[in-house]
Amino acid sequence: MTTNPSAELFENLLAVTGQTTAVREEVRVWAMSGVERVAFPDGSTAIFKYAKKPFDGEDRALRLAHVVGVPVPQVHASVALDGWLGMLMDDLGPTDRAADDLDGVAAAVVLHGTGTASALPVLDQDRLRTLPVRALEHLERLRKADRWQEADDVEDALDRIVRAAGARSSGATLEPFGWVHSEFHPTSLHIAERGWRLLDFARTFTGPGLLDLASWHGTIEPPHPVRLRVFLEQYVTAGGTPDTLVPRGGLAAENWALGWHRMWAVEWFMEQSVRWINDPATDPAYVKVVRRHLTDVLHLLEI
Repeated sequence: MTTNPSAELFENLLAVTGQTTAVREEVRVWAMSGVERVAFPDGSTAIFKYAKKPFDGEDRALRLAHVVGVPVPQVHASVALDGWLGMLMDDLGPTDRAADDLDGVAAAVVLHGTGTASALPVLDQDRLRTLPVRALEHLERLRKADRWQEADDVEDALDRIVRAAGARSSGATLEPFGWVHSEFHPTSLHIAERGWRLLDFARTFTGPGLLDLASWHGTIEPPHPVRLRVFLEQYVTAGGTPDTLVPRGGLAAENWALGWHRMWAVEWFMEQSVRWINDPATDPAYVKVVRRHLTDVLHLLEI
């Protein structure tokens, strides 16, 4: 597979849109994706975004979101090449201000109000409770590659979660159940004079909306159930379903949401380590964050 075919993707997009040339300026670039602002000879601008699997379905998600009434950047053109996606989208310009909690609940109410989307992957109770099983499978593959050899504690924690997952995952399909953004953070909400737009739909799925709400405050700081409870109540006040506050899996909604969001993140980090990044040099950082999240999972899900 081509290491990074952004130049070829961009040339293909120019051809599709009838442009001949443009000036590219990097905005943010990392190993699996990049965002650039491009300026055309007529003075107009656009955003060029490219990404590799598993982030290569964002164009379809953005177009679907637009159809169902979620404010998102318009996709002008998209092309695929060797497992990579390239898109030209609206250039929304600078934000007027950072998104706050009230902005977050307003956007979540709109997104979750669209219901389920048949084109999206589904994370229901059966799928949710298999997350620790899948994480153990990733760990086995890592160890077969002579990696993560000092991670017996990770295996022990996952084994404990597997045994409790059947009971603790109940309530997964309670409302709000439907479209989940999955990268729902203040930085994914663009607020300007024209209103707000929701960005970064690369990993969206159909599942428990509480996972979005649990992700809003990020995972850098320790989980804060009281803070999330306030956020859930603001969401309901803004028009979200009252079922948001209903206990599930024998737990308060906020603990259930934070615990399963961290478990979802653990499985993703481990898959990324073994499959998408697959770089042993990154193992110490990945093991550290997985350990931290698993400690939170055990505490929040009362395992």
